[in-house]
Amino acid sequence: MRSPLESLQSLGRALMLPIAVLPAAALLLRLGQQDLLNIPFVAAAGDAVFANLGLLFAAGVAVGLARDNHGAAGLAGVVCFLIATQAAQTLLHVPPEALRGLSGDAVALGEAAFKSKGIAKLGVPIGIFSGLAGGLLYNRFCNTKVPPYLAFFGGRRFVPIVSGLAGLVIAALVGSSYEVISGGMDAASRAIIGSGELGLFVYGVLNRVLIVTGLHHILNNLAWFIVGDYGGATGDLKRFFAGDPTAGTFMAGFFPVMMFGLPAACLAMYHAAAKERRAAVGGMLLSMGLTSFLTGITEPIEFSFMFLAPALYAVHAVLTGLAFIITSLLDVKLGFGFSAGLFDYVLNYGKATRPLLLIPIGVGYFGLYYGVFRWAIVRFDLKTPGREAATTLAEAAAAQPTGHRGRDFIAALGGAANLESVDACTTRLRLVVADQAKADEAALKALGAKGVVRPSAKALQVVLGPEADQVASEIRASLSSPVSGLPQDADLDRSAWLAALGGRENLKAVTVCDGRLLFDLGSSARADLARLQALGVRGLATPSATSLHVLLGPAAASIAKVLS
Repeated sequence: MRSPLESLQSLGRALMLPIAVLPAAALLLRLGQQDLLNIPFVAAAGDAVFANLGLLFAAGVAVGLARDNHGAAGLAGVVCFLIATQAAQTLLHVPPEALRGLSGDAVALGEAAFKSKGIAKLGVPIGIFSGLAGGLLYNRFCNTKVPPYLAFFGGRRFVPIVSGLAGLVIAALVGSSYEVISGGMDAASRAIIGSGELGLFVYGVLNRVLIVTGLHHILNNLAWFIVGDYGGATGDLKRFFAGDPTAGTFMAGFFPVMMFGLPAACLAMYHAAAKERRAAVGGMLLSMGLTSFLTGITEPIEFSFMFLAPALYAVHAVLTGLAFIITSLLDVKLGFGFSAGLFDYVLNYGKATRPLLLIPIGVGYFGLYYGVFRWAIVRFDLKTPGREAATTLAEAAAAQPTGHRGRDFIAALGGAANLESVDACTTRLRLVVADQAKADEAALKALGAKGVVRPSAKALQVVLGPEADQVASEIRASLSSPVSGLPQDADLDRSAWLAALGGRENLKAVTVCDGRLLFDLGSSARADLARLQALGVRGLATPSATSLHVLLGPAAASIAKVLS
């Protein structure tokens, strides 16, 4: 059974898929507005994404949670969302004062507008729950078998049907208790916003602390898409782009840290490196610093000292919270579509409140971070880049990559049989492995990893930077490629597999389904289950005397090709 932390890890990863479209949407929205290019249809194109975030979350979260990221899960999430939102509207009560002064056809139009706006306010929460339903129901029912006369509706086609029923349940809950849910959201939003600088400080600190486990995405979704309401737009990010003059408080505090503080930390690490090593680490530190300054992607920097000096990382978290206090006291408000980097600062400058003040605040943060990091690294002899022990350097040299990135990562992670799930978010690989001890951290760092996190017994995260998703795709491609493209180890030994299955003559057919191999055998009794487990099989089932199902994970497709 999966631990609660592993389940939250999956949710955090899934939430990143719909969020990934926001930078493009924000760019279109801002460029099309009157203070920039004044092209209405471009602004409308960007606003279309923000207006339908609930639908995007329904599809994106469902696909992100599905075992094989199949599109059928996304369709199921969309079906659940559409049924939930439309059915819930019919259950809403329209107060008489909302229709005062209307008559004739205008009454019906007023009722429809009131209900539509009311459900739109809950769009993101309904979208997330619809996505959860679509993804979880896909994992549960994607292989459902139905009677032959209903075969068309079996398997993956069954998932949208059962997700529609889940949508009815959500609609009933939302429609029958709308006032309680909406009132609760309003009360929570007022409490959070009313907490002032203390609430912002706690948010800033928790945001950095939760990066360790990758759960900061869940916290950010609450602040950016749910807290507050401005003309139907909810969340600090949506309200900022909708023109709310009070929005941007949950984003402005990141700019001094990401544009100035962490790049200064990189400079401090460079100056603290051994002179003979500065040329070797200078390019890497410059790249990480520029990435943070321009785009606001900070994890590669943070993981370079997070585990070396937890106390220093704690100071970093506190300074992030302090930045939110400073920007709030100075009434600085600025939002972003991606993160708090220079690109978003320039793009959204025209919608911000007192954005110029971020420059002197940032300069102060640059000096503060540089001084704190330079002192701590030298005082406590922290092994930041360029200060590693000779043995560490030797290990890294011995683990040089072969040139095929996907295969190299598979080898460093303990082989194909050790990988049960391969996914990625913005900056890290999110993996589920059979045995964490098989992962070679030195080899991973030689491949560019900035850090390795083990949130639970089987969950493994490898911090890479913006290329994480591309690396995950290459790993999955290598896992599904023919055996000639993968290391020749025991888990891909054709003769060993045939022997374990009772011989070549006993194997009639093999198909792949969601990380499983479904064998059609002459006799399942001839299969040697112990030998199969030794080959990396995670689970076994014998549905009949002539069939055998084995659970393998991402390596299933490769092994099927070998046996075919």
